[in-house]
Amino acid sequence: MNTAETLPYLSSRLLDRLSISTVDMVGEIERQISGQRRGEVWCAPKAVVLPGDDRYIMATLGVASTPPVLATKSLVVNPRNAARGLPTLNSLITLLDAETGLPLALVDGNWVTEKRTAALSAVAAKRMARGDASSVAFIGCGVQARGHLETFADLLPLREIRAFGRGAANRDALCQMAQSRGLEAIPCDTARAAIEGADLVVTTVTLVPKPAPFLDANWLKPGSFAVMTDQALPWLPQTMPRFDRIVVDDLEQERNMATPMVDPTLVVGDLTGLVCGDFAGREGAGETTAFVFRGLAVGDLAVAALAYGRAQMAGAVGA
Repeated sequence: MNTAETLPYLSSRLLDRLSISTVDMVGEIERQISGQRRGEVWCAPKAVVLPGDDRYIMATLGVASTPPVLATKSLVVNPRNAARGLPTLNSLITLLDAETGLPLALVDGNWVTEKRTAALSAVAAKRMARGDASSVAFIGCGVQARGHLETFADLLPLREIRAFGRGAANRDALCQMAQSRGLEAIPCDTARAAIEGADLVVTTVTLVPKPAPFLDANWLKPGSFAVMTDQALPWLPQTMPRFDRIVVDDLEQERNMATPMVDPTLVVGDLTGLVCGDFAGREGAGETTAFVFRGLAVGDLAVAALAYGRAQMAGAVGA
């Protein structure tokens, strides 16, 4: 039995050594999403606290039957951390045995957040993007952009990326990462130059301070797919009807939020409905589609529990 003195901590360095594949993460998320429909997985809508000083504080809660794990994530985004030499986002996941409530492990929440966000986007992309998508535009070039590049390069026939962001250092680092995978990388001076003609668009604009909308959905080419991990805040709301099909991560969660990410009349369903086949993610090659993301507890639960299981198999934590 773990105690406060023996509770293992799964650091990002340890988690990287486990070499969990993109396919495994996406598959586990899909399995746990389907488990929600069967009544074997339960997740609460995310809780958010906004102190009014540019901090964004959030928590998620998810419980699975197989494996019997309860995962809670606590997260703080603070733009003032940059002046402290710290990451803007920091988080921690606590895992408990879902049957007994006894503690299992602490997990690096930043690692899980990066991996699960990109994997959730991939779950949607498998059903909403064209299978021949070969170019992707990144609006925002930080941690989440790098995670999405890694994931999409594993799953799609990518040949090219375009990158636009506020900081040249992050943009150049993303381009170098793409080139290391054999992709052509194009740094762009404007968001429009990056988006026009791209098969995929990934927007990961920081949420604090709240961004002013500057992206026009009319720049998108027919047949493209957009992932918006930033709650669609950078997109001009009046241009969102340009999309033929919009899916959000969780309809129930949206109903509990003070302000919807997009006009509810434009939304065809959520990720659970998409995975379980309630509706099609794409009905034609020319449809322009979008997945709008707020944050989903089942993603944290699935990836953290998968990582814990792999750490057990590797002997990094006790069985």
